[in-house]
Amino acid sequence: MTVNSFSFSRFVDVTLPKVVIAPTALACLVGFYGFIGWTAWLSFTNSHMLPHYEWAGFVQYVELFGNDRWWQAMWNLGVFGSLFILICLALGLFTAVLLDQKIRAEGALRTIYLYPMALSFIVTGTAWKWILNPGLGIEKLLHDWGFTGATFDWIINPHYAIYTVVIAGVWQSTGFVMALFLAGLRGIDDSIIKAAQIDGASLPVIYTRIIIPSLRPVFLSVFMILAHIAVKSFDLVMALTGGGPGFATDLPSIFMYQHGFTRGQLGLGAASAMMMLFTAAAVVMPFLYSELMRDRRG
Repeated sequence: MTVNSFSFSRFVDVTLPKVVIAPTALACLVGFYGFIGWTAWLSFTNSHMLPHYEWAGFVQYVELFGNDRWWQAMWNLGVFGSLFILICLALGLFTAVLLDQKIRAEGALRTIYLYPMALSFIVTGTAWKWILNPGLGIEKLLHDWGFTGATFDWIINPHYAIYTVVIAGVWQSTGFVMALFLAGLRGIDDSIIKAAQIDGASLPVIYTRIIIPSLRPVFLSVFMILAHIAVKSFDLVMALTGGGPGFATDLPSIFMYQHGFTRGQLGLGAASAMMMLFTAAAVVMPFLYSELMRDRRG
């Protein structure tokens, strides 16, 4: 092999991949981490309609923590996020276990379950807004069937409106969770299950003692995806309830958007955005740390 051919081969093997990846890496650094840094700096300024870069300390965070609407939005996120994640996990795993029994028309059922995920959150929110509207949807249908005393006005009831967001979010995301769990179930070695059956283990015992514990990585992935969806559920809430009635379904993402872009409080919106980032990190980092420690011990 000549020196020139050796040099070219080395360039292809070592340098060329770096050259190809460099634009994407640069775009991520600027478009993602760069704007996170810019938002963090704005949260320490007195920016209003336009950004100002003079350091102002923790003024925006003090104002944020003293804002009752912010704490209402955080409470709503806690209620919505916990119920949304738990119900999606339970229903997704249950439907995946059912489909794992090699039932007939499995392909059609998978398509039906996955179809809502193909819709945007705007479409989902608008559709469920019609379904839950007392004058158009479920309540009117019950009245038409003769149940004149039936009421289902959650979407206009400030005490129950947040649960309508949970219903719409679960309806859209459960099929995706089912697909992830089903892929995990199909990846488990059949010989383990057959050995357990030979030892006399029943099907419920096999799933609870062997199969489901083997899905720990899938659980972690699903949890992080659902937590990400819950934190950024802006379009779903805006299409479904608009954050109302009052602030009953207000979320931090709505708070950030309205204060940062429609009320001319850019610094306060940046502070709320950073708190959303810290909240997501506080939820996700312990799970990532536990997985890393588990891998090291393994």
